[in-house]
Amino acid sequence: MKTIYLAGGCFWGLQKFFDQFEGIISTQTGYANGNTENPTYEDVKHNHSGHTETVKIEYDESVINLTKILEYYFLAIDPYSLNKQGEDEGENYRTGIYYDDDSLLPEIKKEFERQEQIEGQKFVVELLPLKNYYSAEEYHQKYLEKNPSGYCHLPLKLFTLAKDSEKTL
Repeated sequence: MKTIYLAGGCFWGLQKFFDQFEGIISTQTGYANGNTENPTYEDVKHNHSGHTETVKIEYDESVINLTKILEYYFLAIDPYSLNKQGEDEGENYRTGIYYDDDSLLPEIKKEFERQEQIEGQKFVVELLPLKNYYSAEEYHQKYLEKNPSGYCHLPLKLFTLAKDSEKTL
């Protein structure tokens, strides 16, 4: 099992998005790479901590590899939007790929550079070692499962990507 941390705007939708794929063992919403310890949602939301809303993803690399996870990630974000995804704006909504295992870096860089080459310009997505990570409050975990009509900047079709892909195979 491996772990990667992905920030892509509001963490509610990103968590729901990744929960659909086979090989994703678990997801958890949280706050990454900020300047304070144990931030609350209010600290993060009001840009008092420097953290970004992030999803911790644990995956079974024998079922889904990191390259595929990053391909999905780039489908779900606007890699040119600085500190903004959808209607969500602020440093806490910046995009980022964070790792706590240096052995992942070559695969991350390869896919990151491949995606930039496909798009033809540089991304504003952070690519950094994980400095810190704190789990979000319980009410943020699986939020869109608990609140199906909750706000999300991701298009609804992304939440059925895995199921729709199976139909076309």
